[in-house]
Amino acid sequence: MRRRDFVQLAGLGAGAMMLPVSAFAKSVDPSRLLEPALDVIQKKRLADVALNASRSAGASYTDVRIGRYLNQFVITREDKVQNMVNTESFGTGIRVIANGTWGFASTNDVTEEGIAKAARQAVAIAKANSKFQTSPVELVPVKGYGEVSYKTPIKKNGFEVTIKDKADLLLNANARAMENGASYINNILFLVNEQKYFASSEGSYIDQDVHRTWPFFTVTAIDKESGQFKQRGSFSAPVGMGYEYLDGRAEDKIVGPAGVTLYNKSYDMVEDATMAAQQVKEILSAKSVEPGKYDLALEPSHLWLTIHESVGHPLELDRVLGYEANYAGTSFATLDKWETKKFNYGSKQVNFVADKTQVGSLGAVGWDDEGVKTKEWDLVKDGTLVNYQAIRDQAKIIGETESHGCCYADSWSSVQFQRMANVSLKAGKEQLTPEQLIGGIDKGVYIVKDGSFSIDQQRYNFQFGGQLFFEIKNGKIAGMLKDVAYQSNTQEFWNSCVQVCDSRDYRLNGSFFDGKGQPGQSSAVSHGSATTRFNGINVINTARSI
Repeated sequence: MRRRDFVQLAGLGAGAMMLPVSAFAKSVDPSRLLEPALDVIQKKRLADVALNASRSAGASYTDVRIGRYLNQFVITREDKVQNMVNTESFGTGIRVIANGTWGFASTNDVTEEGIAKAARQAVAIAKANSKFQTSPVELVPVKGYGEVSYKTPIKKNGFEVTIKDKADLLLNANARAMENGASYINNILFLVNEQKYFASSEGSYIDQDVHRTWPFFTVTAIDKESGQFKQRGSFSAPVGMGYEYLDGRAEDKIVGPAGVTLYNKSYDMVEDATMAAQQVKEILSAKSVEPGKYDLALEPSHLWLTIHESVGHPLELDRVLGYEANYAGTSFATLDKWETKKFNYGSKQVNFVADKTQVGSLGAVGWDDEGVKTKEWDLVKDGTLVNYQAIRDQAKIIGETESHGCCYADSWSSVQFQRMANVSLKAGKEQLTPEQLIGGIDKGVYIVKDGSFSIDQQRYNFQFGGQLFFEIKNGKIAGMLKDVAYQSNTQEFWNSCVQVCDSRDYRLNGSFFDGKGQPGQSSAVSHGSATTRFNGINVINTARSI
């Protein structure tokens, strides 16, 4: 499920049946979210049961994931709390190689008997599948880490904050939006805690405690005379942080071009809701854009989605190889392009890195779901394609000696597979502020926050909208625009990149629900950038295109 789909559904107050949680999740009392799970001694004992049972049944490799997945949703609309949902999902997934073939089974019977039975079932599935396997699975080596752990470095556990305090925050923001002219506001707070234990036949026993937080609202304003309406979403980012993200510290606020207040590392929901209500009314009366070629100044809260779709997805190796095709397509960035070591993905200013370690990002973990220690690596360097995102059974294909550490499953009941790392555009090396960047543009558009988009099945031809648009004339902001979208293709677009602001402007945004696979799974991923300039991009008027 994509983020915008979640927002639409949750905004309707659809409740627990419509929210993106595991089919095995059960509704629980909020106090249950703070109760301790199994300790590491119990988890290790159960994991060893699976490792021993699968080896006895004929497995040459086994990994075990014991997972407890906790979710909390608080959903409000205007002056009402529409719903509050707390869920817990607990079980074990066991993946094996037998006769050179993968097998997987899972169970919510987290007992020695239940786990042993699932382990034997995984081996039986692998042996049955081996009749159709044309070549054996080969894994690049990984170090056995022994008993290790990782925890998201949170300062405040959101599950420890009372429901009343959370609801009061959302309702206060709603009230401020309504006082400032909003017709409607839907407001959601989503908290996630993944308690994951991984063990493998290679000697790793890894305990991880991962937290994520996402506050999000949508403000709507209606012009009663014309019947038109416009919306503006929150300027929050989904984060790999605790409830401290909602502290709204003054030092984390950024006043960007056009006087727009942006946020970094912490978020002020009440202030943002007030600003959103004022801005959404401005959008209604804004000038409609004239189609044509413009230089674009794209702010990080917008550019993350373009990065996600035109860089993150096409550089997933399973898409490149055609293993992943039905769910959102394959990739134009095929192996022949990478093998030349000369494929021009973008201009010399374009440097993309994949990173599973960045503090505060959605994808930050200590080890992936194959027990591989996470790291940062280059994807595009000085505009040239240099690597992909690959896991243990893919890495040899591109001559890598180790996995990139980007394997993930969204539940104990799901088999892990290659998922997108945090893919980010590195900040520029020269000192450059957004104001200075805009100061060099004669005819352009400054775009803030992501909007609707469309991209083809090879992640090449695309169209992106946004939420706030400002006309740039002779180096200055000349007023708000509306009905803006830009069209390009991936290679042409990134080759039109001429300037990237420096690290002072670098910020993360991302998606809580990046969908992939069949059966479908969701993962959370962040993308960082600074404000970036692209020259000569085709801009259309979306109102005239309908």
